[in-house]
Amino acid sequence: MTYNFDPDRWYEDRRRALEARRDAGDIDDAGFSKELDDLDRRYDEMVKRLDGTFRLPEPNSRSRP
Repeated sequence: MTYNFDPDRWYEDRRRALEARRDAGDIDDAGFSKELDDLDRRYDEMVKRLDGTFRLPEPNSRSRP
């Protein structure tokens, strides 16, 4: 993963792929709903991890000898 990673674009690309599978008849509405729920869960987990990546420590949080 790079700093240029866009989780919203990742989500939209995968959602469009799911919609295309449904429209092509590869999955039915129930399958689409189940896979969309899984995609939403994966997206939420990813965003939580990404949100925590760039936190800076508090200015006085270092322990001093």
